[in-house]
Amino acid sequence: MVTMKEISAQAGVSVSTVSLVLNNRDKGRIKPRVAAQIRQVARDLGYRPNLMARSLKTSHTHILGFLSKEVATTPYAGPIILGAQDAASQYGYVIMTVSADDPRSSEETEISALERYGVDGFFLAEMSNRKAQVPSSLQNYPTVLVNATDGHPASSTTPNQIHHTGIAPDERLIGYDATMRLIHAGCTRIAYVGCSEPMLAEGLRLEGYKEALREAGLPFDSSLVTAVLNNGPALHSVRELIETQHPDGIFCFNDARAWYVYDTAARLGLTIGKDISVVGVDNHRIFAETLEPQLSTVELPHYEMGYWAACKLISMIEPERELDFSTSPRPLRATLPPLDSEGDVLIHCSLVDKNSVITQ
Repeated sequence: MVTMKEISAQAGVSVSTVSLVLNNRDKGRIKPRVAAQIRQVARDLGYRPNLMARSLKTSHTHILGFLSKEVATTPYAGPIILGAQDAASQYGYVIMTVSADDPRSSEETEISALERYGVDGFFLAEMSNRKAQVPSSLQNYPTVLVNATDGHPASSTTPNQIHHTGIAPDERLIGYDATMRLIHAGCTRIAYVGCSEPMLAEGLRLEGYKEALREAGLPFDSSLVTAVLNNGPALHSVRELIETQHPDGIFCFNDARAWYVYDTAARLGLTIGKDISVVGVDNHRIFAETLEPQLSTVELPHYEMGYWAACKLISMIEPERELDFSTSPRPLRATLPPLDSEGDVLIHCSLVDKNSVITQ
């Protein structure tokens, strides 16, 4: 095991200086250049802090509780956990994950289980963007919502009620950016294949679609909009839309619904990317690797939301600690909001351009 004494010898500084830096108490005491050098030497030597000893000194266990609502049981949003784990590991924390959707156990039971381990703070993660209700038992803990925003109004005067910070995709900008991509490709008759389920994202993406049309001087035509669920009825609705309305571009609520457009185009002898342009949402691996031509899509930043949420939670637990997004162990494909953001935080998603949009 690498010791602080070994690090001090190689860095040419005292052991006390190394201790200040590696315990994140160097701000205002140690020159930034020296602190950066010490951290680099520690990384090069493979230094790992003794978390048990540190917890005795700081009263922090360096354990974070991850309360999953469907996230842990589906591969779709799994990168949320990966992002949170990467950030936690980077800053000396571990994550304990429990599922809050198991019918055999209540949410409060799972929270109590995590409390028994002395967790320093909680994540509350949703599989799809929604307004979440934070359990009252979490009011006294640092808590960050992931892929969700707090359903409790920030302006409420309810006693002892905290409006928790949450990070979610900017759904309105998803619709706006996807539609603008089609407009910039020269499309003038743009359809929207939405979702018939009552989802927060549906209304906001439709709003962004309308905003882009308005900004481009294109009229909104309700006959170019259809909301579908899945299987045969969805395929029938999409075919009817294309056959009767003849759109030259289609924005789809997600990549799964874009598949119905691809299927219909093949049946009608239309070529995606030539006769009709398509943009989806998700950058879902299955559809991204299966559809031909490859689908242009807006990527949901699951990894980035998990990474930001863990950094935010750690900054709440250790306010004096400096955290740096540039040291992320994996490339960040979306720009992260500042950590000093309060309340609801929205992340601008990246549009991944492939081959399903007409080339001008």
